[in-house]
Amino acid sequence: MIEWYQALLLALLQGLTEFLPISSSAHLVIPSLALGWPDQGLAFDVAVHVGTLAAVLWYYRGDLLQMSSAWLSSLSGGASSADSRLVWYLGLATIPAGLVGLLGGDYIENNLRTLPVIATTTLVFGLLLGVADRRGPASGGAKLITLPLALLIGLAQALAPVPGVSRSGITITAALLLGMDRQGAARFSFLLSIPIIASAGALKLLDLIQSPQFVDWWLLGLGTLVSGITAYLCIALFLRLLDRVGLMPFVYYRIGLAAVLYLLWLV
Repeated sequence: MIEWYQALLLALLQGLTEFLPISSSAHLVIPSLALGWPDQGLAFDVAVHVGTLAAVLWYYRGDLLQMSSAWLSSLSGGASSADSRLVWYLGLATIPAGLVGLLGGDYIENNLRTLPVIATTTLVFGLLLGVADRRGPASGGAKLITLPLALLIGLAQALAPVPGVSRSGITITAALLLGMDRQGAARFSFLLSIPIIASAGALKLLDLIQSPQFVDWWLLGLGTLVSGITAYLCIALFLRLLDRVGLMPFVYYRIGLAAVLYLLWLV
């Protein structure tokens, strides 16, 4: 069982790294390896997933209400619109990552959560993000999201279960390489996170229900609250600064993080 200060730090890390293109798995492995902390447990994983999901739902609440209304209207015979089609696109784009998680989740968990793998994916996909940021339109190049575009980004997201890749990082990278601007790429990436985070959280919750693990509700509440507030502020600040500073600071950060992870591995 982790202590309250460990829960606080892990919840902060989860909230900060879930939506930034810097890989949450790369950060969450450091405390356990460098400081010898115990595993946070399944219940805490569920709690921080709930927190980050709540953050993105609340941030995009206006867009989601509009999209839901348009989608329901189209189902009842109304005209199709960009908002109603976006709901379908998000659902279809989630399928590849969902299949990888279901079919290969155990293999990934047992074989790829190692320092050399995480360090290498952190570095390689960080450099790819830099290439995409330099090639893609910075702003003013908004591109209409189509089904093929959504599916290609969804296929890129299928790499996200591999530790160190970063779900937001790989989807933003793919969107930029496909011609979307930074704001459009980030918005689609964050909306695409909703079904995948909800699905992952639901699966963990089912495992928790079947587990005899003791549940410290105070600790879970702390994790949910801290990860949710941190994730919300992180989304807001990231989108506000994105066009001003671009994505290169995150590329440099990933290079430095990879160096730290390689160092931990070698020593």
